Amino acid sequence: MKLYTFAILLLFSPGLFAQDDLMDLLDKNAMPETNYATATFKSTRVMNGHSIEHMPPGQLDVRISHRFGTINSGIYEYFGLDQSNVHFGLEYGIFDWMMIGIGRGTYEKTYDGFAKFTILRQSSGAKVMPVSVSWLSCMAVTSLRWTDTTRTNYFSSRLSYVHQILVARKISPSFSVQLAPTYVHRNLVATELDPNDLYAIGAGGRMKLSKRISLNAEYYYLINPKSYMSQRVYDPLSIGFDIETGGHVFQLIFTNSVAMIEKGFIGETTGSWLKGDIHFGFNISRVFTLKK
Repeated sequence: MKLYTFAILLLFSPGLFAQDDLMDLLDKNAMPETNYATATFKSTRVMNGHSIEHMPPGQLDVRISHRFGTINSGIYEYFGLDQSNVHFGLEYGIFDWMMIGIGRGTYEKTYDGFAKFTILRQSSGAKVMPVSVSWLSCMAVTSLRWTDTTRTNYFSSRLSYVHQILVARKISPSFSVQLAPTYVHRNLVATELDPNDLYAIGAGGRMKLSKRISLNAEYYYLINPKSYMSQRVYDPLSIGFDIETGGHVFQLIFTNSVAMIEKGFIGETTGSWLKGDIHFGFNISRVFTLKK
């Protein structure tokens, strides 16, 4: 009986040891996981302009943006609070790499639509990618009545287009940055001095102050010479805060631009921070899950 028991142990022991060695070898050679950066920005907007973020598939973002008048308008206008400029938007995630949106704003009574495509995602581990990259395409239609009804007015004259490359990096859990080379085309401009094509470079950043609050800043530098246009324009600068409360994201904003779409605040900002032409405003975002 002792000899029989010893023979059985001897028979199975090499297999047990070999299985343990195989598991150790597989653990050592296992591929590391790919870890993707999340919440580079808390909203699909840095301030006025788009961020690298997009809506997940099946989720609808209902957005209300508001800009008051300029603070330097004085007590008669209650420091701008008597004036109102509003933009309503609906934005929906189609795929993991694509979202779309439509909107209507009081600025030039404009209807707008856009599509945002994810090209690269910042990641570490098995797949290393230092930045996230998205492509944004927008189209806007102004619906103001024609000032000169005696001439031939074409519908195409109401159209404008915007294309952006959004490049962002989450440097740390509390700090993110983004660059946005931008091209704007306007089919119709006010005078011959105003270019149909505008080129700009946007820069934005987010610094997390607490679990639910962050400080955001955004600036767009217009490359076209500003001194040769029919009216004095300025580079749009926006500073504000993100406040997250459950399904809502509030953005409190101070900006020298009254427009809330790229066609408006790039190349058409007539207010100056140095002169006190600062608009207080906010963005409200409420997300609804339509498809799990």
